[in-house]
Amino acid sequence: MSIFDVFKRGLKKTAVAIGRGISSVFTDVKKWDDESFTRLEKELIGADFGVQTSKKIVAGLKDRYQQGEFSGEKDILTVAREELCKVLHEGLRPLHQAPEGPTVILMVGVNGSGKTTTTGKLAALFTAQGKKVMLAACDTFRAAAVEQLKLWGERTGCPVIASKPGADAAAVAFDAVSSAKARNVDYLIIDTAGRQQNQKGLMDELAKILRIIRKLMPEAPHETLLTLDASVGTNAISQAREFAAVSGASAIVLTKLDGTGKGGAAAAVQEEFKLPILFVGLGEAPEDLQDFSPEMYAEAIFTTEIENN
Repeated sequence: MSIFDVFKRGLKKTAVAIGRGISSVFTDVKKWDDESFTRLEKELIGADFGVQTSKKIVAGLKDRYQQGEFSGEKDILTVAREELCKVLHEGLRPLHQAPEGPTVILMVGVNGSGKTTTTGKLAALFTAQGKKVMLAACDTFRAAAVEQLKLWGERTGCPVIASKPGADAAAVAFDAVSSAKARNVDYLIIDTAGRQQNQKGLMDELAKILRIIRKLMPEAPHETLLTLDASVGTNAISQAREFAAVSGASAIVLTKLDGTGKGGAAAAVQEEFKLPILFVGLGEAPEDLQDFSPEMYAEAIFTTEIENN
């Protein structure tokens, strides 16, 4: 399966929902006017593109329609795809890399966002690229998370630094960074406990982990990836709004895009926070975590193969 096929399969529910919505507008509209574009804007908002992103896309469509650039249903999908890419490219950048030594990635996120699974899938993605990866199980709050990460370590052939449940997470982070430097790995991915921004004890623990990491590597972590569950739609934005500042998030991983017809959340999140989306989760398999591509994302959502079932 090609990478685009992964995007297309993962975003099928959103593509079908968008296709039906646009088809319904075209069914009723003979000539596009302000009311028609307002209806289209509502369809995009309904797919959780967010108000501002939906307005940007529709404004671009309206301007190009008035210039005679498109008329038919497939034309509008093509132009919508181009307008969405413009929005998403504004924040696009590659993963930050350490100038020397291991690149340290800190995984943060609220409970249930898929953070530990994403940590394992990132290990699979990097090892498939021939990189040496180490994992750190700093979610000592949940015994299941430690065991889950150990299973990912076995699956990907990556060493896992862990301790017993309830252990000091910062001490695990210290051991992991020390070991990653000694073993000369390319990536150290540190999983942390899922938490809410109002859980003072866990937020203090996160701050302690950061202090320990920076004591050993002042420039680390090189990325703090905030995992957001796309299946909760624009609720992901409220999660990010409350959590991004206190966690020091530098970029986003958007998970579970395959489980929703509201996959426009990627555009809404990027528009709201100006944080780059580096990876997207498009299914259950390890290979379903992919580097985020605005072109593939937009093509998969605004497909010209509009489905009716």
